[in-house]
Amino acid sequence: MTSPEGPVPGPPPEAAPAARPGRFRGRGPAAERATARTLAFVESPVQLLNVLEWAHHHTGAARPEHSPLCDGVPRQSAGRATPPLPDDADDVGGLLLVVLAPHDPMTRGQLRRMAELAREQGYRVRWEEARGGPGAPAHTIGGLAGALRKARRVVIGDPFSRYVQLLLMITRARELVVVDDGTATMEFVSQLARGERLVRWHRRGGRGARDVVFAPVSASARRKLTPNTRRTVEVFTSMPVEAPAGVTVTANDFAWTRATFGPPRLTRGTDLVGTSLVETGVVDAEAYLEAVAALARTHGATRYFAHRREHTDKLHRIGARLGLEVVRPELPLELIARRGPIGRTVLSFPSTVVHTLPLALVGTGVTVVVCDIDPAWLTETASPRAEGFLSGVTDTARDVRRLPYAPLSTTQAVNTGHTP
Repeated sequence: MTSPEGPVPGPPPEAAPAARPGRFRGRGPAAERATARTLAFVESPVQLLNVLEWAHHHTGAARPEHSPLCDGVPRQSAGRATPPLPDDADDVGGLLLVVLAPHDPMTRGQLRRMAELAREQGYRVRWEEARGGPGAPAHTIGGLAGALRKARRVVIGDPFSRYVQLLLMITRARELVVVDDGTATMEFVSQLARGERLVRWHRRGGRGARDVVFAPVSASARRKLTPNTRRTVEVFTSMPVEAPAGVTVTANDFAWTRATFGPPRLTRGTDLVGTSLVETGVVDAEAYLEAVAALARTHGATRYFAHRREHTDKLHRIGARLGLEVVRPELPLELIARRGPIGRTVLSFPSTVVHTLPLALVGTGVTVVVCDIDPAWLTETASPRAEGFLSGVTDTARDVRRLPYAPLSTTQAVNTGHTP
């Protein structure tokens, strides 16, 4: 498996030193005051990217004192502190990005790269080992409580995250902003409008014991994310959503990505984008692999851009059995595609990228093609909402070409209990 960047100078992503919990590395009290007004909490590379897009949208331009990186390759800090912003920095320019680090190595690596990219753009990043052991959550939340109570604005990337929901219980912020964590934003906005409890679309069945225990926290988070006379709520998204009553929806057109990277060099080939539908228990693994093979044969795809959550054994089968070059990107795909090289045609199953790539690649000549999911590919344990949600992702995608689902061979077709 390869990286589209090739060899990256400097230490690997995990080598970058993390800030000590509860402190701003290399910053003084003045810098702490400057960033306390706006806190952003992210748990994935895409969330961090969309916080940068939100900040760019509200400031109107990239920070001039920090030039774009050559070819978008983040330089390693090697312990070097980013110069603090002045005390009178505007609220958005002075935001503090708090990374609630996950366990997954691929996600951590991309987050490290994105954190360095954010620092190069002049923003402060605080890395929290929020899941580093039994006492980590209490330590992290305790270390952030003071800043949360003082913050005027809080930006979050995943309203379904229990960690984020706990943090929302503490904040007194008068402005809450939700940035995209992918297509889940569509479900969040729908649930908020209907006054429903916040549940991820791919989850099946009733509440487990943990859900029951956590229900008061989730209910509190839903109330916090409902605007009132004391609090505003903004959703910054590239997804097609209708604003619930009182919520401001701001369109994310990936202006920062387009201003900072590219335009890309195009290859003559076709690239295929992977999804985590197998890993989340929605799509049968064998059906997925056969569909990938059918798409590669029919459209001449040669590269497979892996989703950060895809299992290594599945990717090995795609590379060894199907003969595709498996690429594990070190940055979100929107940045990788914008930098290039990228195929003139990009194939994807229903996922976030069928909404984001057309925006990031507008005017480049790249065609994004979305392939429908055959209901027969769904697993027996898939949520009853899965089929309708995935169809909605495809139906609402703009500036893409749509394909019917890839037909499976008779020997590979599966019967999972779902009927077309």
